[in-house]
Amino acid sequence: MTQPIDIRRVPALTAPFRVLDGCCCIGGGTEGYKRAIPGVHITGVDIEPQPDYRGDVFHQGDVIEFIRAHGHEFDFIHVSPPCQGEGAPTKGTNKARNAAIGRTYPRLIAPVRAALEATGRPYVMENVAGSEVRKDIRLCGEQFGLGVLMHRYFELGRWTTPQPAHPRHRGRVRGWRHGEYFDGPYVAAYGKGGGKATVEEIRAAKGIDWSTDHFRLREALPPAYTEWIGRAYLATLAPALEVAA
Repeated sequence: MTQPIDIRRVPALTAPFRVLDGCCCIGGGTEGYKRAIPGVHITGVDIEPQPDYRGDVFHQGDVIEFIRAHGHEFDFIHVSPPCQGEGAPTKGTNKARNAAIGRTYPRLIAPVRAALEATGRPYVMENVAGSEVRKDIRLCGEQFGLGVLMHRYFELGRWTTPQPAHPRHRGRVRGWRHGEYFDGPYVAAYGKGGGKATVEEIRAAKGIDWSTDHFRLREALPPAYTEWIGRAYLATLAPALEVAA
């Protein structure tokens, strides 16, 4: 990883550098930005209460409304819209099963994108493979030596950075598949049973040590992902640093 950039030397940026983490959960993403950006101040927003939130300020409420009202006040915005309305839960047998029991999930990517674009601020929006986020960057736990694979995709708004190399996976995800048990270097950090990860295994695999909430640990981004994103964004400010030097 590159060394952190001292944002106090970047023209037109305020100190502290203010980040908004939307749909923040317990703050896995927040922790990554804290590691990447010296002196950062992070506000988390989530529709649910998050007593284990890792950042500086937490606001419970609708993320789109918050971005529309306050997004322009931040230097950088990260949003992880709920993935239940995207990807696998909306396709095939999962779609039919959810329809049969009347279960619906919000589709927030398009309205979140519109709210983010209206702020004029640099942003990143994260989601799963089958979602409608633009696939500018793909990150995987193997890139950071983690015990989860957890492929996630990142849409970059008002900035860009090259896709990092995706190393070959070292093996399988541990657990039962179609009646057969497989061992491997990664744990399944979702659901329960079938060899899926325990609370302690998820904490170790994702690098999260401040929560023991099983459900929220499953939902949380590994901090290594947003540490990479934060450093990549700050690297785009390097030309401004050279001008200021």
